[in-house]
Amino acid sequence: MRQVRLLPLIIATALFMENMDSTVISTSLPMIAQDLGTDAIALKLALTSYLISLAIFIPISGWVADKYGSRTIFTAAIGVFMAGSLACAAANSLEWFVIARFLQGMGGAMMVPVGRLVLLRSVPRNEVVQALATLTIPALIGPVVGPPLGGFITTYFHWRWIFFINIPIGILGIVLATMFVPNVREEDTPPLDIAGFLLSGIGLALLMLGLASGGRHLIPEAISLGCVVIGTLCVVAYVWHAKRTPYPVLRLDLLKVPTFRVSVFGGSLFRIGIGAIPFLLPLMLQIGFGLSPVASGSLTFIAAVGALFMKTMAKRILERFGFRRVLVINAFIGAAFVAFNGLFTPSTPHWLIMIVLLIGGCFRSLQFTSLNAIAYAEVSKRDMSYATSLSSAAQQVALSIGVAFGAYVVEAAAHWDGRTALVAADFGPAFWAVAMVSALSGFAFMRLEPSAGAEMSGHRAVERKPPATGLGDGTTNLSEEVERR
Repeated sequence: MRQVRLLPLIIATALFMENMDSTVISTSLPMIAQDLGTDAIALKLALTSYLISLAIFIPISGWVADKYGSRTIFTAAIGVFMAGSLACAAANSLEWFVIARFLQGMGGAMMVPVGRLVLLRSVPRNEVVQALATLTIPALIGPVVGPPLGGFITTYFHWRWIFFINIPIGILGIVLATMFVPNVREEDTPPLDIAGFLLSGIGLALLMLGLASGGRHLIPEAISLGCVVIGTLCVVAYVWHAKRTPYPVLRLDLLKVPTFRVSVFGGSLFRIGIGAIPFLLPLMLQIGFGLSPVASGSLTFIAAVGALFMKTMAKRILERFGFRRVLVINAFIGAAFVAFNGLFTPSTPHWLIMIVLLIGGCFRSLQFTSLNAIAYAEVSKRDMSYATSLSSAAQQVALSIGVAFGAYVVEAAAHWDGRTALVAADFGPAFWAVAMVSALSGFAFMRLEPSAGAEMSGHRAVERKPPATGLGDGTTNLSEEVERR
């Protein structure tokens, strides 16, 4: 029991390291770009190369954890992430930095999904929401500390030092995982779907690279378009392949599960808008408003404080209102706060910016906690590794699209006014565009049954009925019929 209670905190070490790393980098983007001799918008490639790596390797994270043991893969992934961090610190060109971020992504692709898989397999269903919240609370300290710390290091020392922060954290994570994380593995692991891995990996990588490289950065426009076309064809080919192979690397048949399907599609729409914020906001504050990295980080960290606060209340809110109502209403509220960012000007009082970011962070945190829980409400434990792989891959694709889409709108706004240099007014249309995409998720969540995820949320008394799907190992499915009060 003590080991189960420690698991969320141990796994949170990896999530803390990843979250702090991403927020530190976002705050330091303009200075990194200046030092590498490129413009800040080009560094969208550094963010998306990490997400591309995640999209490639996340699909096999569940399989390798089942085959070689969750603790073995979890600790190895932390080591790869640390190696990628050292490579980032040594980068002296945009190309080198992009490749180093890709190496980091290889570690992150195994580190966080496998850690979440360990948690989902070890914790009773009725404690999943609380366990996920406990997992995320320490992890959210990273985004709280990251922006001001990254701004301070970048302003008063050098941006390269921000990557050395990961080393002691990673060592601590490896030691704790070795001591307390069970090395869970499956005895009858099916063979790896190599053809599916290649099709999905190449398809997602080329698709995301093409979207991210559009514009005037690194590769010609024709090659970017070619990447999108070939990537799309590979993804379509994978869908055809997955229907004809007994053990596909990404189990698309899991999308037949109603709660999982809505979580993937609705969650992807919501994340497109949210994924653009860590890229757009620091650029707007530093390039558009002329703030220093430390001043920018001292403003943006407050969103993580709001998220941290909401994690303590998420379970009670879901118990009171249920998943469907929370996801629908909160989607529109969260999107509205994304749009509010586009109303900021250089003369906006900093206290007002912080209030908007704080409240927005609260609502986004509630949405992510709800999405991460409802996704697994009807998935059997046997299928959990496949579900975490597919869900995590979809999340990274959505975040990458958000960064690429936000960057495209910013560049289009500048081009419309006949400028090559960015100004504050260019960022408003980008925030409004990605907010509209996030708002569309609310309509997807309306398709949930009022009783969806009742056993997890505790919103209603439930009684069991036979499994609604034939997925998994034949164990009882958690799709429940809600009794009317």
